[in-house]
Amino acid sequence: MPMRDPDLPKDDISPPFELATSALRSPEDNVSLWQFMTVSWMSPLISVGYKRQLNDEDVWKLSYQFQHSRLLENFREVQGSVVKRLMKANGLDLTIQTILGIIENLGNFAAPVLLQQLLRSMEDITAPKRATIIYAVLTLVARLIASQAACLGLWFSRRSYERSRGEMITMLYEKTLSRKTLGFVPESKEEKESQEDDGYDGMNGHALSSPKSSNRVKDFFDRIRKSKLIHLSCLPRQKQQVTKHETNQPASLGKILNLMRNDVYEVSQRFWEFQQIVLAPFNMIVSIALIWKLIGWPCLIGAVAIIVAQVANAFIARIILKRERIRRVALDIRLKATTEFVDAIRHLRWYGWQDAWLSKILDARQRELDLRVINSLWGQMISFTNTLSKGMFPVIAFWAYTTLAGKPLYVDTLFPAYSLFNMLSNSMRFIPHLIVTLLNSFVAVGRIENFMDEPDKQEIDTHDELDSKLSFRNASFVWPGSQVPVLKDVNLSFSSGLTVICGKVGSGKSAMLQALLGELDKTDGQLVRPDEVYGYCAQKPWLQSASIRENILFQSPYDDVRYKQVLEACALTTDFANFKHGDLSNIGENGIGLSGGQKARVALARAIYSRAKILLLDDPISALDYQTAETIVRKCLQGPLLEGRTTILVTHRTELVHTMAEQVVEINDGYARILGSEATFPKNMSLSMSAEHAEGEITEPNQEEQDAAVPERFIEDEHRATGGVKARVYWEYIKAGTIRWWIGIVVVIAVYRLIAVAESWYLKQWGEAYRQQEVQSDPIITDIFDHFPPPQDNVRPWLIGFAMIGVASAVAYLISRIVMLVIIYTAGKQMFLEIMKRVSFATFQFYDKTPVGRLMNRLTSDIGTIDGNISDQFQMVAWLAILWVSSLIVIASVTPAFLVFSLVLTVSFVIIFLRFLPTSQSLRRLEMVSLSPLMSNFGALVEGLTTVRAFCAQGRFQDRAIVVTDAFQKMDHFFWTLQAWLQYRFDVLSAFSTLILTLLALFTGVSPGLTAFVLVASSGFVDATHSICRQYGQLQMDFVSVERVVELLHLEQESSGSVKPPARWPSYAGDIVFDHVTIRYAPHLEPALSSISLRIKAGSNTAIVGRTGSGKTTLALSLIATMVPESGQISIDSVDISSVDKQALRTRVTFLAQEPLLFPGTMRQNLDPLNEHSDDECTGVLSRIFGGVSEDEGSDAQQRQWTLGTQIDSGGDNLSQGQRQLVGLARAILRRSPIVILDEATASIDLVTALRMQQILREELQNATVITIAHRLEAVQNADYCIALGKGGTLLGHGPAAQMLKDVGSEGLGIENGL
Repeated sequence: MPMRDPDLPKDDISPPFELATSALRSPEDNVSLWQFMTVSWMSPLISVGYKRQLNDEDVWKLSYQFQHSRLLENFREVQGSVVKRLMKANGLDLTIQTILGIIENLGNFAAPVLLQQLLRSMEDITAPKRATIIYAVLTLVARLIASQAACLGLWFSRRSYERSRGEMITMLYEKTLSRKTLGFVPESKEEKESQEDDGYDGMNGHALSSPKSSNRVKDFFDRIRKSKLIHLSCLPRQKQQVTKHETNQPASLGKILNLMRNDVYEVSQRFWEFQQIVLAPFNMIVSIALIWKLIGWPCLIGAVAIIVAQVANAFIARIILKRERIRRVALDIRLKATTEFVDAIRHLRWYGWQDAWLSKILDARQRELDLRVINSLWGQMISFTNTLSKGMFPVIAFWAYTTLAGKPLYVDTLFPAYSLFNMLSNSMRFIPHLIVTLLNSFVAVGRIENFMDEPDKQEIDTHDELDSKLSFRNASFVWPGSQVPVLKDVNLSFSSGLTVICGKVGSGKSAMLQALLGELDKTDGQLVRPDEVYGYCAQKPWLQSASIRENILFQSPYDDVRYKQVLEACALTTDFANFKHGDLSNIGENGIGLSGGQKARVALARAIYSRAKILLLDDPISALDYQTAETIVRKCLQGPLLEGRTTILVTHRTELVHTMAEQVVEINDGYARILGSEATFPKNMSLSMSAEHAEGEITEPNQEEQDAAVPERFIEDEHRATGGVKARVYWEYIKAGTIRWWIGIVVVIAVYRLIAVAESWYLKQWGEAYRQQEVQSDPIITDIFDHFPPPQDNVRPWLIGFAMIGVASAVAYLISRIVMLVIIYTAGKQMFLEIMKRVSFATFQFYDKTPVGRLMNRLTSDIGTIDGNISDQFQMVAWLAILWVSSLIVIASVTPAFLVFSLVLTVSFVIIFLRFLPTSQSLRRLEMVSLSPLMSNFGALVEGLTTVRAFCAQGRFQDRAIVVTDAFQKMDHFFWTLQAWLQYRFDVLSAFSTLILTLLALFTGVSPGLTAFVLVASSGFVDATHSICRQYGQLQMDFVSVERVVELLHLEQESSGSVKPPARWPSYAGDIVFDHVTIRYAPHLEPALSSISLRIKAGSNTAIVGRTGSGKTTLALSLIATMVPESGQISIDSVDISSVDKQALRTRVTFLAQEPLLFPGTMRQNLDPLNEHSDDECTGVLSRIFGGVSEDEGSDAQQRQWTLGTQIDSGGDNLSQGQRQLVGLARAILRRSPIVILDEATASIDLVTALRMQQILREELQNATVITIAHRLEAVQNADYCIALGKGGTLLGHGPAAQMLKDVGSEGLGIENGL
């Protein structure tokens, strides 16, 4: 490539014109000057794309200079603010593209100058035509130079865009890896104000059914009229508030995704358009200078209109800047709510709360749309003032020229001046866009700067002494962002061997591990902490969407012997034998394909497999049945894999491990003490099963099972449509914007175009009126102008007519923009409402196989496209189509030769375009699909950041982010390179077309005035033909986003149920009956429950026991109809739940998962999100759950002080797992459903508290049917009834609990083989 650094590596470069493959780098790294200038090196990719749909392996790797590993490495070395770093890193490209832009514009400006000379040369009919031909050829040369500069300029501007975007994405990812994980920060006053009603009562929030289009449009105008958002007096205050909000509020996942997907694009887009910052004023100055050359000093008087317009625009721009900050906050709020909704959708559906949460999202969406509309209206005011000033500039200039200067406006002066005025107006038309986008990018870069200024993880003075032990020395810690100590004056040291940490729920056990990892802020004392890898197993297992083996290895080298030892120690070998593809099976996002116990053991295996000398294990055995937990204790914690390693285990199941511990530490209200040998621990009921018997349960799989091959993908590949965007996709969008408004926009654009043609004809008549004898006009039109006096006698009527046309043009333009804004508003609002409803009520299988990042990609970037430029693209296509037809009519009216050539020209454009379109569509779809993993990576990183840091895996994750970004960026890079290929060929064809049209005019004897008119029309025709192909292609590309959104409109929906149960259903006297029930998660999978038949008596306390993966949770979820039985029937109180109304079922049956869902907000909002209970009821339940432990029993002080106003962070991140389970229990008690299902709801709670919770549940839900899934048998010791499940979801036995538990201990039922 020309100007390429010769020192860059030349290996793995694909030779030009050879078959494209992802194994080689782009040919642009090694092409000739001609190949680079004409973009001909893209031919192999175009050929493949023309024949079939492209796949990732068909697309070259990025050129070396675009690869993000190199970009990030260089970007790290640049110092300063974000903007300064970007400018320094991309300064050369910015300079080159600006120079090329100037060359392109000079070539374009040469056209009207040469047009003037060409028209003058045609005035003398008897003169030779040589001069005219020379001017026509010079025009061709000028346009070819401009075309080449435009092609090269696009490549260099895209390079600066892609590099700056990649630098910012990798920078944000790197910052996310290092930033401090802040705890809950109270909602700021600014955010609350941004969520106020602002004079309306919520958008879609109260309209989950589709409103009529007339109501939507009326709603649109009512909001504009009533909204306080448009008031100017509040703006300075809002600016201060939002700035303070953005500075102080830590970035949520939704905001980080918004920064990556929107703010980064906003800033990098300015690098693409950087030359316009120079060219817009440059074009204005050159235009005015050339107009000066044509008409002299009168142009300065005309410039007054521009100056007045720009002064008004400066005021409007200040308003837009302030409003944009507020809109960005509203967008953050909507994305945050949407992210939380997508993350929590299963839990919301289980509780029947999805409608309330959906209303919250739709209200946030409405606020965002309102702010977007108001901002757009201010932006249209800038466009209107510029369009009006563009119309008034020539009017005032021509007035000064004809009246003050007293000169005639002949055709050879008027039309070149008119062309220059049009070029000036085009520059001015871009200025509003430039102003608004610069202001938006100013806000965006400020938000990015604020994120980069967030504090990094505190570098604690760890006093890493030689041969020192991991220890605390009078150390105190707080959670980041909090002032309340969570650990106080801790003095502990951890030597080789096992240390057990125990204590009440919320006492600070997990906080101690976080302190050892350096995640907490140290306020006093010392922490002696070796700087090395830590094998960390989080209380809430964090797994990646990959195979089980990849999760365990965590990118460590594969050691077959050690790996199999770890699987055996973590009791995973038998589980893998049940999977079709063993440990190579993909487990889905966050381990959705595994049970809770399996996820915990995979996370434990990851820590054990690592070579870390220090292991921090946060209660990994809480979710395990007793036999599995005992096996792990014996084979793992006591086994050879932990010899010589420092292991710190947080657990409530102290009875299993205290005898083997080097020390046992109890945490009480943040204080730590070592328990002596005389300490006693609660004894688990299940200890009656002997170790020898438990050992006999573990069966050794055969070698074939151990070596299971080829992975089975749990998550499907993201769907990609093929071919062009289907007509039904366009129709869906048109319907969403309401058809009559689309008809309106076409009519207004047609009127606008008619005014433009009338203006051109008006100028022709005006110019030729000075030489009336030469006028060749239609008699009807001539009659119209007969009422005008000769301009040399009285030019005022001509000026007034011209001014009226200018005003009419500006008004038509404004009306078209407002109508389009209505379409954007109604389409965006309606489509978002519909897809959110479809997502909210999709089948549960959809959530299982769809990663959050993929869904968020469609709900953010694709919706952003619908909200943004797509309607403008539609409007532009309509405008260009009308321009094309009108230009063709004008050309055909002059001479048939023009018409024939125009049709031939059109065919040529279409042939080139059809060659281009299939490849561009494939690349665009690949780009959108490759964006989903990038967003998933950000989400996964935020969720598992502590684990990543503990394993010192930041570098590996950064490398993975670079690979994913490269994959996404290469599709975008070649898509726009293909645009350059198309642009170059269209521009060259347009240049030659203009030459031929000029020669046709010359040799057909047309008058100079009519020639000028035809050349203006033909120029419009060529530009329209050129632009309509490109614009239609861009519309197709943008409609890929609509296509992806429309796919969500056709999601398979869960049956809502046809039977409306009576209000008293289910009664407290209704039994639950399973009649030969078989359930599968997918047709190709083995049954999760196999021919289950049993009856659960009403009002009973029923226990469900079984080994991990035996189908206990499946049985529980079947009671809220999340899956329909393949055969058999489940009935509650004599009603078949497969046909009952699902919303009624889930609001009357409570399912409490092991990991309860908590929302950001107050404790009151978490206990009763629908506000169905009084404060007194909520307080009473809260006091029962959290206030029932005296200080003597050692409960956490903070926990005893919890109130309804206690703030909860997103996902309950500021609470321990045990505390979250207590909130879940409080929620279940408050609902007081006739049927309550507890799925390991006390697994992370200490034994004393768990027994107390069982007592509270028996007292508060004494008439309800309580079904408890538990591995700890003490949680069900007072059960009335017991169900035992075995391998493959089979029923091993059921009956009275006392007898069943006795049989389990005495091996009477053989349950020991399944448990």
